[in-house]
Order: sequence, then C-alpha cells, then structure tokens
Amino acid sequence: MIYDAETQAMLDLVRDFVNKEIIPYVGEYEKNNEFAWPILHKAEQMGLNLLCLPEEYGGPGLTNVQTFAISEEVARGDIGIGTTLIANCLASYPVLIAGNDAQKKLWFDVLKEKGYAAFCLTEPNAGSDAGSVQTTATEDGDYYVLNGTKSFISNGPIAGIYTVLASTKKSAGIMGLTAFIVERDRPGISIGKEEDKMGMRLSCTSEVIFDNVRVPKDHMLGKKNRGFKYIMETLDHSRAGVGAFGVGIAQRVVEEATRYAKQRKQFGQPVSNFQSVQNLLADMEIKTQAARQMYLHAASLMDAGKPFSAESAIAKTFGTDTGMECAVNGVQVMGGYGYMKDYPMEKLMRDAKILQIYEGTNQIQRGVIASACLKKYR
Repeated sequence: MIYDAETQAMLDLVRDFVNKEIIPYVGEYEKNNEFAWPILHKAEQMGLNLLCLPEEYGGPGLTNVQTFAISEEVARGDIGIGTTLIANCLASYPVLIAGNDAQKKLWFDVLKEKGYAAFCLTEPNAGSDAGSVQTTATEDGDYYVLNGTKSFISNGPIAGIYTVLASTKKSAGIMGLTAFIVERDRPGISIGKEEDKMGMRLSCTSEVIFDNVRVPKDHMLGKKNRGFKYIMETLDHSRAGVGAFGVGIAQRVVEEATRYAKQRKQFGQPVSNFQSVQNLLADMEIKTQAARQMYLHAASLMDAGKPFSAESAIAKTFGTDTGMECAVNGVQVMGGYGYMKDYPMEKLMRDAKILQIYEGTNQIQRGVIASACLKKYR
C-alpha cells in the first residue's frame, strides 16, 4: 500500500516522536521500574491516546489504515507505551459498535477528560473461553449491580472509564452476557493485584474489582444478553491492530540487527558480509513487509465497509508470529550481546511474546481462520 500525503505526513511526525522521545528513554524507565508518565504526557499532547475518537466528538476522525499504521510506529518504539495509548481504542470499540449517541458522548467526554480507558473482559477463569465469565450484573430498579473481578486489564489502574462484560443470565453462557459503560469513580470499584510482567513492562496491567457497583440501565450497551456479539466484533476489529504492533517490533528488530551486523567485526570483516547473517536479515525483512501488507489489507476492508474478520485474524497471527520470530533471530544476529540488557534486543524479545497471547491467542486465531476457510471453500 502507498500512503496518501496526509497519512505519510502523520507517520513521519509520529516516527520522529518515537525516535526522539521514546526509544532513547524507555530502557531507563524499565530498569528503574517506573511508569513512563513523562513520555505519555507528550504523546497525549499529540493526541496519540485519542486515535479512535470520531470527528463529531472532537477527535481526529482517522481511518483504520491511519490508526493501525500509527500503532505500528508507536510499537516500534515500545509496546508498553503503545498498549497504554492504543488500549483506548480497544475499550472504545464496543461503544462505537453498540452505543447510542448519548452513550458515545458520555464515553468520549470522559475519555478526553481522564485520558485513558480500559476493556474489562478477561477474568481468572475466563480468557479464551468468554462463556466462563463470572462477573454478574443484576437488575435493581433503574440500575444494574455489578459484582466480580476482571484480570489482566491493560490500563486498569489509570483508566477513567471502562467497558465491562458481565453475565445477566448465568444459565445462558455466552448468550447471557451484556456489555456496560462503567465510570471509574463509581463506588465499589477498586484495583486489585498489579501484574509483574515479563515484557511490556511500561504498561500497567491489573485486576479491576467490582463490588456491588451500581450502574444506571442507560449505561447498558446495545441489547441485553447481546454483549458477546459486540465483544467479538470489537476483537475482530482490534486484532489487526495487534498485528500492527507485531510489525512494529519486527521493524525495530530489522533496524537494530542490521546496524549491529554492519558494525560488528569477526574474522577481520563485518558479520553482515556472512551469508548466514544476510539470510537472517533478508528473511526478517521479507516477513516484516508481508505482515505489514496483511494488517493494512484488513484495515482497508474495514474502511470500505466489507467483511474483515478472517483477514484481521490472519493479520494478527502472522504479524505477531513475525514479531516474535524476528526478535529471536535478532538476538541470534547479535550473539551474546543480543542477550544482554545493554542492548535493546533482549527487551524486544520479551515484549514480542505477549502479542501472540493477548486479544485472542494465535491458536484461537487459527481456529477462526480455519472456520472461515471451511465456509469459503465448499
């Protein structure tokens, strides 16, 4: 895909920000176990936390191609920073899909004021199996009362508003799930365990606990017991963006590994002269470019209003597998130095792994893709 002039100008601006304000500093924040608020505040000034805000609600009104391409650039700098910023899109999709005008205004007004939102689906016993959600929403007059614990919630501690999936009919499994908008300042909401992660350490991930949280009925998104449908549509949409994150990591790996290979000398010459190293670099570049076209294709289908579920799953699977494979091979190119924290490669390798897991494991994605094949090729 060739970007138009407006899109390319935005990407150049973001890349410059990533090069100057993210890449030089993230290693130190991670080493000191500090949350990178100074970087995030600068990103907020650029509107990078509001990429999915529609123009009618004061946002940039970006296309999906633009949003995902920007996501790749931010992830190239750090996926912890990227996840913190782009998780706002994941949390916003159910509102965009099922919300009415009043709900959208409420949601985006709070998002603009508070800066961050979170998507509350996963629970200790409900990951890929959304039908095992134990959080309940019980009717009480003009309210629903929410009780339960959500886990592994990106932005959980810093979000000002949540989209929450809860059971309104336990006996119905996934057909008894309902989606809600829940403001952070409602009584009964607390933050539980904050996770100590292997990678993606510059995002905050925690439990969010709902203890008799009263939510007005007009905060229910769409129809009662239809929440699973909205959440699946949300994940269909967002998965291509996770693929873009994988491409961002892969692109950074190619850049770092190539620079290192040209500088590192063994046997009297740069290791970039050795065919085995060239093959690793070539394969990384091939797969990175291919993965980029996959997520852009899925985004183009979204923008055209055409079906994209399978293409989004393909983009997520290939993009994140590519990010992981490139990170492993990048370490190999750098040898022992690639394993050391003095260089960025070991961090990229740790960061890449989560992308194969969150927003639907790649094993689940392959099931989605296979199902699409079985319907398509009869």
